[in-house]
Amino acid sequence: MMSKEHAVVIAGGGPTGLMLAGELALAGVDVAIVERRIDQELIGSRARGLHARSIEVLDQRGIADRFLEAGQIGQVTGYAFISLDISDFPSRHHYGLGLGQNRVEELLAEWVEELSVPFYRGRDITGFVADATGVTVQTSTGDTFRGRYLVGCDGGRSLIRKTAGIEFPGWEAASSMLLAEVETSEEPELGLRMDDLGVQAVAPLGDGGGRYGMVIRETEVEHDTEPTLHDLSEELIAARGTDYGVHSPTWITRFSDMTRQAASYREGRVLLAGDSAHIHSPAGGQGLNLGLQDAVNLGWKLAQVVHGTSPESLLDTYHAERHPVGERVLRATMAQSALQRSNPRLDALRDTVSELLGMDEPRIHIAGMMSGLDIHYDLGEGHPLLGRRMPDLDLATADGPVRVFTLLHDVRPVLLNFAAAGRLDSWADRVRVVDGTYDGAWELPVLGTVSAPGAVLVRPDGHVGWVGEATDSGLAEALDRWVGEPVDTGV
Repeated sequence: MMSKEHAVVIAGGGPTGLMLAGELALAGVDVAIVERRIDQELIGSRARGLHARSIEVLDQRGIADRFLEAGQIGQVTGYAFISLDISDFPSRHHYGLGLGQNRVEELLAEWVEELSVPFYRGRDITGFVADATGVTVQTSTGDTFRGRYLVGCDGGRSLIRKTAGIEFPGWEAASSMLLAEVETSEEPELGLRMDDLGVQAVAPLGDGGGRYGMVIRETEVEHDTEPTLHDLSEELIAARGTDYGVHSPTWITRFSDMTRQAASYREGRVLLAGDSAHIHSPAGGQGLNLGLQDAVNLGWKLAQVVHGTSPESLLDTYHAERHPVGERVLRATMAQSALQRSNPRLDALRDTVSELLGMDEPRIHIAGMMSGLDIHYDLGEGHPLLGRRMPDLDLATADGPVRVFTLLHDVRPVLLNFAAAGRLDSWADRVRVVDGTYDGAWELPVLGTVSAPGAVLVRPDGHVGWVGEATDSGLAEALDRWVGEPVDTGV
């Protein structure tokens, strides 16, 4: 048995936990992951891709290329199987990326390993005790881990959430689906079908192994056992009249459209991110992406609190900003779940929605939400940029051209000055100041063209925390809020 101390302990080594660990490590925080799996192998891959904003946040950390090289770019997002073209969106990454969750995890794990994050595998967390200075975590092996903060990234059945006493209100499942990778004795009919119970989909995996991915709705919603090949066979026969001789499953799992969200993303020194904070139907492929963006919002805030440059109250903005985003995703997935059934009334509704989404304004509105490019944190009144993602502009500076996202690689805030050079240099003891120019139009997804600002404070998560015009009015308050005490920026 051993006892280890770290500034932050993360429960769970899935995509959210890995992203958060990378964020904290880049920011110089002593962080560790405790994971029940012995290795990173993931049996099955529920999530199938990354949305545009998730690709952007990976680009903000300088690691997007390794994901793009491994996946398949598609110029669309989707809503209840209605394709939405986003090629006209003002983003360097105006597309989605087809890439299974297992590969996403592998690439994130490689990144975290490069950052030398300790990974304690093969340990189930059995409980924890929080006190005034930290949290002590107990595991199934008898090992204990102590952190100033504990972050639950341990999934929809989160022990961390339950032990912290955080309520998880929402809606019970109305449908259940089997998800599997199998071989067949007969060539199956490929494609998508819908009936009154839900979706049926069969597609080749494209790996040359003669295997197929299947999503098959179940006739019953409630289950108290793990799914089997026999269950898949029975549901295929009920849905299609044959099971195609399914055999040799790589894996079989089950998911439902149960929809719940944590009442609070924080309880003292315990925080939640990813599926620990919200569960919902996989409609639209939102879950993994939502978790990655939770991690990017939380990581830099937790780092500044650990380093003592910002007060602990900064952590309250994590719930304030991310809970509404999660709530919106839950509503969107419930709506899509309803549209992924087929009967005369629902078919008429889906046809109407499809017709609406064929028009530019509705398409842009819904695609902005599904891609994550329209996320807006409510930071008060002001310029349209305030609270929104900073565009990845090509800036001209005295040191040569630079992309905005490259300035965020080290998870630190940046003050971009587009007015007279040197006007904001007096703030250089608190934040990195970059004087630059940009001659193009300022375009935001969904909103369109906005007026050029005089200066912007870009938070480490890529969202704008302050916008200045002719003066630096309000900048001191914004720095107090998002940056904290003066730090050595290394500039």
